[in-house]
Amino acid sequence: MSTVLIGCWSQDRATLTLTASHQVDDGDQAAIDALTRPAFRAGANWACEFDVDVHRRAVQRAYEEFARDDDAWVDDTDEHVEPVTS
Repeated sequence: MSTVLIGCWSQDRATLTLTASHQVDDGDQAAIDALTRPAFRAGANWACEFDVDVHRRAVQRAYEEFARDDDAWVDDTDEHVEPVTS
């Protein structure tokens, strides 16, 4: 199983707000497309599949891979998980 996180970068790219999290079979592009298309139409501008089956780990990976190096923050509004930053 994988976790697909969907969200939106702020205009200044200082915050990645996560608005949805879904479990999918690894690499199931049809399922990912079915989840992300409506989200993108509704205003999301970011999504990523992580090869972990736990939401908390996916949030941590999102922080490490997309936010940390740019001093950005990940705000998980779906399950309210805060990434470890140290």
